[in-house]
Amino acid sequence: MTDKSTGLTLNRGLWFEDFAEGFVVETKGRTITEADIVNFAGVSGDFNPLHTNAEYAKDTQFGQRIAHGTLVFSVATALAYQLGMLDDTSIAFTGFEMKLRGPVYIGDTIRVQIKVGGRREMKAAGGGLVTFDVKILNQRDEVVQKGEWSMLVRSKPQQAPVAHAPTESA
Repeated sequence: MTDKSTGLTLNRGLWFEDFAEGFVVETKGRTITEADIVNFAGVSGDFNPLHTNAEYAKDTQFGQRIAHGTLVFSVATALAYQLGMLDDTSIAFTGFEMKLRGPVYIGDTIRVQIKVGGRREMKAAGGGLVTFDVKILNQRDEVVQKGEWSMLVRSKPQQAPVAHAPTESA
C-alpha cells in the first residue's frame, strides 16, 4: 500500500499513531456485475425495479438498471479492508455518513480514495478514533459517493521498560 500524499510504501496493520492527517491511499478497482446486483437484492430483500427490472429501468432517468447505493458502499468497505491497513489493529467501525452523487451501472468499475481527515486519542478504549474522508469513484473518475467513515484503531503496544542489573559501586 502506498501513501499517495508522500509516495511511501506502508506496512499492513497500521496503529492509531501511524495515521497522520492528510495520509491518502487508494484501493484497487472492482467491476460491479449483474450478479452482484441480483445477489445483493436477494440478501437485502430490496427488489426495487430500478435495480432488478431492465424493462422498467430503461424508462427512468438512468436509462438502465443501477446498483443499490448500499451495495456500492459495501463493496467500497471491502476494497478498503483489502488494503490491509487495519489488519489486526481495527477495534470497531464506529460510524459513517455517505452522500450518493451518481449512479453505478452494471459494468462500472469503482475504487475508493481514503484520506485521514482527523484523529482523536481515546486511551480508555486502547487507541484512538480516526476519521476518513472517503470518495468512491468510477472508471471515469466521477465521484459516485462521498462521505466520512470513523474507525476506532488500536494504539501501538507499550514497550516494557528494560530492567537494568544493579551496578556495583566502588
